[in-house]
Amino acid sequence: MQKVFIIIFTSFVLSTVNGQQSGFRGPDRNGIYNEKGLLKTWPPSGPVLLWEVTGIGKGQSSATVTDDAIYITGTKGEKDVLTCLNQNGRKKWELAYGNSSAVANFPEGRCTPTFSDNRIFVVDGQGELVCVGKNGKIIWSVNYFKKYNASEPLNGISESPLVVDNKVIGTPGGNMASMVAFNVENGKVVWEAPPINELTNYVNPLLVRNGSNKIIVTWTAHHLIAVNAENGKLLWKIHCEGLNTEQLERRNRINTPVYHDGHILAANGYDQVAIKIKINPDGSDPVIVWKNTDLDPHVGGMVLAGNYIFSSTHETNSKGKWICVDWTTGKTMWITDWYNKGAIISADGMLYIVEEKSGHVGLLKPDGQKFDLVSSFQITKGEGTYFTHPSINNGRLFLRHGDYLAVYSIKAK
Repeated sequence: MQKVFIIIFTSFVLSTVNGQQSGFRGPDRNGIYNEKGLLKTWPPSGPVLLWEVTGIGKGQSSATVTDDAIYITGTKGEKDVLTCLNQNGRKKWELAYGNSSAVANFPEGRCTPTFSDNRIFVVDGQGELVCVGKNGKIIWSVNYFKKYNASEPLNGISESPLVVDNKVIGTPGGNMASMVAFNVENGKVVWEAPPINELTNYVNPLLVRNGSNKIIVTWTAHHLIAVNAENGKLLWKIHCEGLNTEQLERRNRINTPVYHDGHILAANGYDQVAIKIKINPDGSDPVIVWKNTDLDPHVGGMVLAGNYIFSSTHETNSKGKWICVDWTTGKTMWITDWYNKGAIISADGMLYIVEEKSGHVGLLKPDGQKFDLVSSFQITKGEGTYFTHPSINNGRLFLRHGDYLAVYSIKAK
């Protein structure tokens, strides 16, 4: 039985650049879905299950939906596979587009496809950036890790391509280029950002507009960096490891930063200090506005709702809590234990969370004073941890667990 996972995101923060049409946590990569008319409570057993499918390969990636198709990656054997389905989950085509990761820790597919101008962009587990047409045929490909003699990070390659204007972005890291822009038409190099002489990390880069500039922000092994999206100029870098109480040679940076109103919030697990910085339109060095030692999400991301950041903490790789932080001041408002840490998104004034250990799904009001759980249910099918970020499209909630996808109706009648 085949399986599918839909994901579509639309713009919420207007100051963020809409580079790609559909992709990781939406066009703005902020986890906010511009949906209306959704349920404010669920039945005790959960919302109505519309359909469920299997057969797209093992993976933790989300799926990307367009008007006429759904694209999702997974791993089958030693190959990374891109599957295209129609809106009802029927397979249209399947393409083995590259090799799966050789690392033992997380070999399953982690690249969420990026759809832009009738092309799909994916990266395999060994650094092959592939451009695929809507007919399932490869248009071009380039291995940017081999091309730039870059080493894979310890837990393998985990990147969802970023598209801006006529460029698709890859981040090889190493001593040749920290970031590279390829022409979307033919895969030729447009620009190369200077090296930081550090490994890349597990982050999907963020594109923002600050003043008249388009800026790409991402992580290297120790630095938060910003690159001019037009020419690849390195604008600034912050040595974030140096801000931690205990400085370590290796920590994982996984979460895409959050941008709002000229500020960037960068936060990751492993006891790292979260920082909010103010960026300057002229590209000069940013200023740290506040630091917070409680906010250290592992893999589940962050959501800005109103004036509060909602996320989770990282006590150990298998344990964490939920947290709320004031966006303006950086004050921790509350920390609550609810099964385990996990992924978080938002739509129609509500928060949706999935804890990663046992698959409990929660619907919350975004309250800065308390963890306000309205409804919950549990996903029991599928295998492995529940790392995949949920998504919402057209009144439907999409939840993936390994090689299993469940689609629920959350539209109010």
